[in-house]
Amino acid sequence: MQSAPPTVQIPADVPSASAGVYEQNYRLVTKDTGRLVLFAGDQKVEHLNDDFFGSTKQGPIAADDADPEHLFRIAERGVIGCFATQLGLVARYGRDYASVPYMVKLNSKTHLIPVSQDDPRSRPWNTVAQAVSLREAGLTIVGIGLTVYPGSRYEGEQYEFAAQACYDAHREGLLAVIWSYPRGEAVPNERDPHLIAGCAGVAATLGADFVKVNYPKTSDGSSVPEAFREAVAAAGRTRLITAGGEGTDVTAFLQTLHDQIFISGASGSATGRNIHQKPLDEAVRMTKAISAITYGGWSVADAVAVANGERDFSI
Repeated sequence: MQSAPPTVQIPADVPSASAGVYEQNYRLVTKDTGRLVLFAGDQKVEHLNDDFFGSTKQGPIAADDADPEHLFRIAERGVIGCFATQLGLVARYGRDYASVPYMVKLNSKTHLIPVSQDDPRSRPWNTVAQAVSLREAGLTIVGIGLTVYPGSRYEGEQYEFAAQACYDAHREGLLAVIWSYPRGEAVPNERDPHLIAGCAGVAATLGADFVKVNYPKTSDGSSVPEAFREAVAAAGRTRLITAGGEGTDVTAFLQTLHDQIFISGASGSATGRNIHQKPLDEAVRMTKAISAITYGGWSVADAVAVANGERDFSI
């Protein structure tokens, strides 16, 4: 006998008229596991063209990645929970990839202004209502995403926008994901486990359903997956996902992801460069490998086999 799907906890700021939409969106992106594979495509702004053309420590970036449509091809053919990018790209390409669940990123900034010049300030580009309007075009809009920078001198205005956006998203039955990165002149160590835990807690108070944080580093030789448990606990009912970071070895990446989920207790990942910098077929296999661990609970060895094309994973 097949077990009943798990209960979805619906926040109290989701009105009864939108509760069904919220639950549908939550189940769609989590595959009834409570975990999320978020394919991140917002770096077209955050890192300009650095991540899409040229080379990395791992070698040349695939020529496919020069074209923004590469992101949409991966999202359509891969196994993901949702694809997060700015409204302009969703509006431009979304109709041709209408099967993709989209998360609309409401704010972004480039990396051109260093912290030594000014603290990070990511102002809103779009509103929740504008993201919702894309549903009229037949697109599956499952949520909104936004970034806050705890420690920035502008953190107050960012929190105000984020709290309102999370509330407005819930009124429409949408999920809200907050990228929470400690950054600014007042932040001496962005990867401190205790600080990252605090930033996860901030996202919970703002009303996020998921919070994306960077994986910490320890300075005393202690276990990073064990230290990361503090952030998972601090997030509470807001589920914590981790940033994929810069391109790295496939096996090492998947091992870290497995540790984050099955040692730390994290609820998935938000991965961009480790997927889209690869040629299309390879990138699609990478989404399946990530999902095999996140949604399927597969071992690292089995997930590597998926990434190498020796096995397949589907939902």
